[in-house]
Amino acid sequence: MQLPLSAFIATRYATAGKHNSFVAFINRFSIAGIALGLMSLIVVLSVMNGFEAQLRQRILGIVPQVVAHDTPVENMSELALPGVRAVSVFREAEGLVQSRQALRGVQLQGVDPEAMQQHSIVAKNMLEGTFDRLNTTKFGVIIGRALAMELEVTPGDQIRIMVAGASVYTPYGRMPSQRLVTVTGVFNLGSQLDDKVIYLHVNDLTRLLRKPASSVADARLFLDNAFEYQGVVQVLQDAGYATSDWRSRQGPLFDAVKMEKNMMFLMLLLIIAVAAFNIVSALVMVVSEKNSDIAILLSQGMQVSNVRAIFMINGVLNGLKGAAIGAVLGILAVLFINDLLDLLGIHLALSADGNGLPVDMRWEQVVWVTLFSLLLCLLASWYPAQRAMKVQPARILQREG
Repeated sequence: MQLPLSAFIATRYATAGKHNSFVAFINRFSIAGIALGLMSLIVVLSVMNGFEAQLRQRILGIVPQVVAHDTPVENMSELALPGVRAVSVFREAEGLVQSRQALRGVQLQGVDPEAMQQHSIVAKNMLEGTFDRLNTTKFGVIIGRALAMELEVTPGDQIRIMVAGASVYTPYGRMPSQRLVTVTGVFNLGSQLDDKVIYLHVNDLTRLLRKPASSVADARLFLDNAFEYQGVVQVLQDAGYATSDWRSRQGPLFDAVKMEKNMMFLMLLLIIAVAAFNIVSALVMVVSEKNSDIAILLSQGMQVSNVRAIFMINGVLNGLKGAAIGAVLGILAVLFINDLLDLLGIHLALSADGNGLPVDMRWEQVVWVTLFSLLLCLLASWYPAQRAMKVQPARILQREG
């Protein structure tokens, strides 16, 4: 297939400057800059996506995603709740946990063991025991590995739980409600909340809080996507229910991660922009070098718009080279980043399985940043192309003659 004249000349000019080492150097430098910037951007975005996914899994797996307060679970079936895969009974309180070695403030979560076993990520990260044991063990608790190490306890040991909000009067004065409980399981999500949350059966927490067995508990909602909670909250509030969600507790943390991700994206995008605008220097030199060629083409009847297209295509070709190299290197780097770190002797244990960095490469992001790099190259080619259109054939040919 024969190329249009502008494209054919542009491909010839894409290798122009080989006899001019400085022009060739700037060309190679701009292509290398685009490739390295795009590769870095793909790698950083993939790693940041992985960290965000791990954070979402570890933090939002423990924190209740949406809670309808003082609401019977049966009432939830009457509402059309988008993205809700399960609803369970739930209670929550703050208390102290004490062993022979330590005393710690914790958050007590009274849960339905069946619902947690089926829908909670905590159940999939149990080191010992299961949530089903809460049904068979009176006042049994499940704690995090970090808390178990601080308290120096193992499954089968007893610890004391005290709840100041449910105090009783004794001959010695007002005393917090307390109870010896048995550790029936240990989980490990590797999150900062592992040492701050204790799970126990909702009925056991009800008795510990000295509430009547007939009292209405909260309803805990398990979402398919914790980030899509607004629609659920809106439906509940429209129905007159008081709600709380994970944003009220962990929102600032996720906002900070998102801001860091956006800033890293902007910094690396600026690197690509600097490399792309090096194309301006290279094309301006090519235009100056090819003044006589441009004059001849114009004198032979070529339209000025076609002359502009020559140098626009020339710049885009350089961008295509850099984007293609950068995209391939970035994808390979993401796929083999943990193998590369092992080869360099850098051993990290930040992913869920404890092996290397968490990586989440999203193809739509790769395509988007690659196309954006090409757009920058196209914009960078505009000025040299406009300059080529202003060449005056008579003056150039007179000077050459």
